[in-house]
Amino acid sequence: MAKAKEKYVAYISTYTQGDSHGIKISDVDMENGVFKEKDKVKITNSSYIAISHHRKYLYSITDFGVESYVIQKDGGLEFLNFAPIQGMRGCYVSTDYTDSYLFVAGYHDGKLTVLKLNEDGSIGEITDAVFHKGLGSLAERNFRPHINCARMTHDNKYLLVADQGMDHVKAYAFDLERGTCTLADIIRSELESAPRHIKISKDGRFIYIVHEFNCMIDVYSYEEKDGNPYFDKIQSIDTCKVGKGSSNAACALSFSADYNYLLSTNVGDNSIVTYKVDQTTGLLEKIFCLPVSGDYPKDADFFPNNKFLVSLNHETNDMTFFRINLEEGTMIMNGPAMHVDVPNCVIFHKIEE
Repeated sequence: MAKAKEKYVAYISTYTQGDSHGIKISDVDMENGVFKEKDKVKITNSSYIAISHHRKYLYSITDFGVESYVIQKDGGLEFLNFAPIQGMRGCYVSTDYTDSYLFVAGYHDGKLTVLKLNEDGSIGEITDAVFHKGLGSLAERNFRPHINCARMTHDNKYLLVADQGMDHVKAYAFDLERGTCTLADIIRSELESAPRHIKISKDGRFIYIVHEFNCMIDVYSYEEKDGNPYFDKIQSIDTCKVGKGSSNAACALSFSADYNYLLSTNVGDNSIVTYKVDQTTGLLEKIFCLPVSGDYPKDADFFPNNKFLVSLNHETNDMTFFRINLEEGTMIMNGPAMHVDVPNCVIFHKIEE
């Protein structure tokens, strides 16, 4: 009996400029490496989306708060509820590894918001709110806190919060009973580097931080000893070259489904860089850095089979698709671009049949 082909949908979050549908849903053609539009969801300015770890619910940033959705069997989304965050619109959302709490990062107001998640997936009350304080080093943009990412370590003990304005990542000990944060450590980046996004290796031993302004990825080993987190930098590797007067800026950071590869996008350079990940040492080896045929690749991701890539080009209002060979280091454009207004984020979701 032939093995059934795996089916996926892709969720694309967008800003809503003349279109009230901020989340687009596409069927994923795994053999040909393209998307086919399936449905769209009415939501305002979906800056970022996340799926719960048990894959039952999707959460999205919207104006003044967050929204929750039940993921249907066919990949469709059914609205659950809206919850306010008592602050400006967030730019990043994630859950802890028990799917008991939702974390919202606030770029505009430098605020971290923690919300309780109910058993039915809906969003409950705010359990903690932390405003970052201080002055950064770059007066033009980073003169105050800008939180860009909030992500739990895989042991569910520490919440890592990237502050682009302050050039550091704060590690908060997280109280699962009360849903509150206590500062435990600070991972300090280079001045004017602007840490943007954080990813964590499959086994949880390595932390990857991409920096927007200096176009570097810092790799840290992570372990907990005697109730304290320990982070040791083991590598810094560039995403693209940054010369004098350069407008290049690193943006997205995505693992392949098998965690064997990592990619970052470069705005200005308008390219995608891919790396081979050494699962034992955590170190990265650059494979290629090639153009995306679009402007401002705000996000990108590998198809789950590692045979294709998609780039979300924020300023040219489209997605471009590429056939890739990660062993040979090639990336070739795969068909025409697909129109989508001001895309922000893409997530692949496997449909269970």
